[in-house]
Amino acid sequence: MIEFYPQIKFVHILCVILSGSLFTLRGVLMLLRSRFTNHVALRMLSYAIDTTLLTAALMLITLLHQYPFVQAWLTVKVLFLVLYIVLGVLALKRGRTRRAQVTSFVAALLVYAFIISVAMAHNPWGVFARFLT
Repeated sequence: MIEFYPQIKFVHILCVILSGSLFTLRGVLMLLRSRFTNHVALRMLSYAIDTTLLTAALMLITLLHQYPFVQAWLTVKVLFLVLYIVLGVLALKRGRTRRAQVTSFVAALLVYAFIISVAMAHNPWGVFARFLT
């Protein structure tokens, strides 16, 4: 199965980009107070992308034998992913005030960027690792 690593990694990275782009689009629609922010087609597309992303991630974990709660950088990714999901839900659905929605959206984008930096650096400090050495 390791022979499929490049293709699985490609799908994983592509889904990260698509997921973040769709979240950003929905966030902008929320900022514009569009009725399409939570349109069923956008939600279903989000579910499909995120399911594919999770499947590819689990396949990579299995192939590489790198596990969250064993490798620090993967642990940070998983923990920040949970935070990203919570912030996304607050931004797009559950935020009670406009301020809460906007703050959650901006915070979610920052968390998303940090997760990517952790993944690229394979370091739990992500983009901040260079300042700690």
